[in-house]
Amino acid sequence: MRKWKQLFPNAYIGLIFVFLYLPIIVLIVFSFNKIPKSFIWGGFTFENYARLFSGNDGGEILSSLITTLRVAAIASVSSTFIAVVSCLGLSYFSKKIQTVVMNVTYVPNIMPELVTGISFMLLFAFLGIHKGFLTLVLAHIAFCVPFAVLSINPKLRQLDRNLSEAAQDLGATQLQAISKVIIPEIMPGIVSSILLTFTLSVDDYLVSNFNVDSTVQTLPMKIYSMAKFGVNPKMNALTAIMFLVVFVLLLAANLRTIAENRNKKKKFKEGFKK
Repeated sequence: MRKWKQLFPNAYIGLIFVFLYLPIIVLIVFSFNKIPKSFIWGGFTFENYARLFSGNDGGEILSSLITTLRVAAIASVSSTFIAVVSCLGLSYFSKKIQTVVMNVTYVPNIMPELVTGISFMLLFAFLGIHKGFLTLVLAHIAFCVPFAVLSINPKLRQLDRNLSEAAQDLGATQLQAISKVIIPEIMPGIVSSILLTFTLSVDDYLVSNFNVDSTVQTLPMKIYSMAKFGVNPKMNALTAIMFLVVFVLLLAANLRTIAENRNKKKKFKEGFKK
């Protein structure tokens, strides 16, 4: 009877993983398919990857990829910096004010991206700002800030405020206490924020589509335009590379966290023995 009780949740979790990752596996497999624009396997080849950045279409893909990475890097770093400053400042207010501000901050997290994209488009039109790379970056920063706050604020709440006060009692300035005590303690939240906002920015289509002109094109916009003409082997190869890069980044972040936890346990045991 116990075996049956264990079998059902294991089978359920297995079905969820199959549902989530089977499409990605199929995409990666057919990125090596020799027959273009077909779901019939015709043999293994690297030609799709070789043609990815060649020709006119390849040049456009490379240009859109560079634009996407630039925007994502600026948006992730800027939104994380804004979130750190905001969370640090908010921690000195009363709990009621913190609750109200955080509830308002979390609203964009559940708001449809369509609404967010149109809102920024109307705002830039009202301010008379011409749509281009600048509006794209500003929209992405504002779009990512609530998610950065969501990653950093829990780590800051777990932090013991006595550490900062003790550092100041020992002669550190408030800025030194923040940079040498608080920031290292919430660093896992900062790293998570950068990874999350970078991924969200790279993945975004709607906010980008409403806030750029025809001279600027991000990678999701390019992929969407390619998808209009059916299955494209270049698109399979490109998305496979993107998945691999994101997977490696997440794996590296998790391995770093595991190593840090092991070092903390090791230091704790050594200190306990002494």
